Amino acid sequence: MKFAIALFAPPHSPAARRALRFAEATLAGGHEIVRLFFYQDGVHSASSNPVTSQDELDVAASWSRFVSEHKLDAVVCIAAALRRGVLNTEEASRYQRPAANLQAPWELSGLGQLHEAAQLADRLVCFGGD
Repeated sequence: MKFAIALFAPPHSPAARRALRFAEATLAGGHEIVRLFFYQDGVHSASSNPVTSQDELDVAASWSRFVSEHKLDAVVCIAAALRRGVLNTEEASRYQRPAANLQAPWELSGLGQLHEAAQLADRLVCFGGD
């Protein structure tokens, strides 16, 4: 089965951890992830800046490792990211900000990527959000 996974919650939330565990179980079960889409506060899971306490799971770093290891299509909504200060090098330069905090394997793109993922997948599974 093909899955698209959308995360709307920040990395410190239970929803972000559940989404990560669901994605891991999806691949372990022999299924495919056609796209991961990070929207609203979920964009913070793609930032390279969060610092997590030593006794907690570093969800942002775990997502980055997972995406890299499995060579997944991981998209961060550009509008949500810009609004929350999650910028790649190009956007930091464009908006004259001092630093970028979005690195590979993440890609900034529009909400249309979520729509496309829903069309490509058998199931769209969403975590978090209001």
